[in-house]
Formats: sequence, C-alpha cells, structure tokens
Amino acid sequence: MFSQANTDLVRQQALAALTAAFLAQGHPVEYAKHMATAAIFQTDLELRNAQLSRLIAWLKQDYPAVHQEAILLIETTREEFERRVQG
Repeated sequence: MFSQANTDLVRQQALAALTAAFLAQGHPVEYAKHMATAAIFQTDLELRNAQLSRLIAWLKQDYPAVHQEAILLIETTREEFERRVQG
C-alpha cells in the first residue's frame, strides 16, 4: 500500500510530466497545467470506478447479502450527491 506522501509525490511528478508534454506540443503554460490536471483527474476517476466495480463484483460472488446492502448504499450516495449538486 502506498503512503499519502508517496501518492502525492507520484501525482506531482505526473502533473509535471504531463504539463511538460503539453508544453512540448505547443500549448500555452496556463492551458498545459489545466489540461494535465484534467487528465490526471479523469484517470483517477477511472481508477476509482474500476476499484469500486471490482469490489462490488467480489461482494456479489462471496457475500451476496452484503452486496445488496452495498448496492443500496451506492445508490443512496448517488442520490445524495445529485441533490447537493442540484441545489
């Protein structure tokens, strides 16, 4: 398991490398930073989605009763989030 400090270092290095790559492609500095941040954010979202999907599949296979509760919790969380965003 990675520590928070290692994770932060990896993200900082990724941000610097992506920013440099976008700068090398000719993008202005202010855009390159935003583009790199967006790319990292999107990748992080995809990773978390994959982690959650794998966890739910494992629960379904090995712990069906907990799986149903987890699905309800996920749905409730989605609904709460949508209410916060809308209002």
